[in-house]
Amino acid sequence: MSRISYVNGRYVHHSQAMVHMEDRGYQFADGVYEVIAFYNRRLLDEIPHLERLERSLKALEITPPMPQASLRFVMRELLARNNREDGTLYMQITRGTARRDHPFPKHTRANLVMAVTGPKCPKEKEVSEGVSVITQPDLRWARRDIKSIALLPNVLAKQAATHAGAREAWLMDENGFIGEGAVSNNAIVTAKGEITTSPTDQHILGGITREVMLELARKEGIKILLKPFSVKEAEAAEEAFLMSTTSNILPVTCIDGTKIGSGRPGKITLRLLELYHEHIYRQTGKR
Repeated sequence: MSRISYVNGRYVHHSQAMVHMEDRGYQFADGVYEVIAFYNRRLLDEIPHLERLERSLKALEITPPMPQASLRFVMRELLARNNREDGTLYMQITRGTARRDHPFPKHTRANLVMAVTGPKCPKEKEVSEGVSVITQPDLRWARRDIKSIALLPNVLAKQAATHAGAREAWLMDENGFIGEGAVSNNAIVTAKGEITTSPTDQHILGGITREVMLELARKEGIKILLKPFSVKEAEAAEEAFLMSTTSNILPVTCIDGTKIGSGRPGKITLRLLELYHEHIYRQTGKR
């Protein structure tokens, strides 16, 4: 299957998808991105993703390269040209290409690239048995609510998890509180059956899957506490899980070698996953 990507108005073979070396994303990480899952060729939670993209662009004072309606057309055309049933669409917008200088260039058009990849769903064993996570110090910049392409601290934390044989790294601040993971949001379930997860502010990236989870939990009558939790609270929790576009809702059964709850995926986590699969079906028809 020929893989087609999009670069600034052109649909090209993926091997030819390139921007100039003075792209400010390449030289300064001066840009933002989104990753949107699709099933049955239908984008999941498309509007919330595009709204977050607009917020990130506005925060960095990057002018969108095209109106949202045009962007949605390009996204669908790219899906059609790649002829995939399920997968993810990656989109990146940078401030553009300009002579290397720190201040914003005055007359530069944003660079827009998109690519489609296959599905990255969790393995059946990860869902049925849960996954492990480790903790790592949070070394990221202060505006974590912006979906910036400046991901080196996330890369280092995720690699530490890989070295440890863990699925994810949960990032811990100087006071021992966990905000989110290197590539995902997270939550724990207390002995009272309450979900604890960080509030949406500048300290975490407000995940779209996380927002869906919160809505599903509220409709199910589950109480939610919006606050960071400590490592000790996580270790003492009945359940834990992580959330992202590519991981959906995934049970976490071990943190830093300590078993969480029974060491098996909990009933609330599995119920939320079931509800999330129903959410996918309602939008895309995918079971």
